[in-house]
Amino acid sequence: MADMTAVPSVQERALPLVMTPGQGKESLTAGRAAIRDKLLEHGAVLLRGFGIDDVDGFDTTVRTLAGPPLTYQERSSPRSTIKGQVYTSTDYPEAEEIFLHNENSYQAAWPLSLFFYCVRPPDTLGATPLADTRRILAAIDPAVRAEFEARGWMVTRNFTDSFGLPWQQTFNTTDRDEVTAYCARNGVETEWLDRNGLRTRARRQAVHRHPVTGEAVWFNHLTFFHVTTLAEDVCAGLRAMLAEEDLPTNTYYGDGGTIPDEVVAHLRDCYRAASRRFDWQRGDVLMVDNMLSSHGREPFTGPRKIAVAMAEPSTGENGTKG
Repeated sequence: MADMTAVPSVQERALPLVMTPGQGKESLTAGRAAIRDKLLEHGAVLLRGFGIDDVDGFDTTVRTLAGPPLTYQERSSPRSTIKGQVYTSTDYPEAEEIFLHNENSYQAAWPLSLFFYCVRPPDTLGATPLADTRRILAAIDPAVRAEFEARGWMVTRNFTDSFGLPWQQTFNTTDRDEVTAYCARNGVETEWLDRNGLRTRARRQAVHRHPVTGEAVWFNHLTFFHVTTLAEDVCAGLRAMLAEEDLPTNTYYGDGGTIPDEVVAHLRDCYRAASRRFDWQRGDVLMVDNMLSSHGREPFTGPRKIAVAMAEPSTGENGTKG
């Protein structure tokens, strides 16, 4: 697959790197090594023009490049199953932005590879913006970075009948004992509340090292889950309505200390400064190294449909799991 074409970019390290078949129309199987090498360099590769025409073809692509797709566990957003372990992208109002994040970085293990497939592009906007976690880390104020490296971060989630996903959907079970056991295995504290409520707390690292490249990366959900990252009016409404410990999600330093709002605002600025976008075309497949690139979603108009799959369970610097 020597003549597979990497479309040049004006940026020093394109994000994503767009790759198309060379004149020989090489197969993805033959090009796997080249694609994986470019993925580690750039953090995301957009495969365009490979004739991936349906969800079955997408599933085959995932298996060819990264192995069997994973089941979506310990959910933080609503998704619908399309087929097998291929899901819709987050079912979220089209007028709203989904802020940049790394998939499942609040968990003890996460997918190292993410795949997005454009079934139907939007009429306007609707990009899946990407941000290099190495660039984000380099942009963070050294004192802020040092604080998180020393203290880690913590996410608190409240599962109630009023806001967000119910715990039954998040953990794919209606058995409380099963949830408690899962959380204990994965470093998550549980606190059952009244009739049908659950509060969880998980303490994680903010900075990790990539298991293959060894590079330091900013890999966490602390900005995404912080209440101030919500729309300003939603944040104000939740803070007026609920005690802090009852917010649907919020983040803290790993020892439970409050993260100042201005620190989270600084982190959002670092994400946005590193963000890059592209416009979807029908049949595109985006492969993302989940530790090297964060991703989000622009608001959009039109019948946008993006399928998602995850692969290669990892625990970061400890390597793959299972």
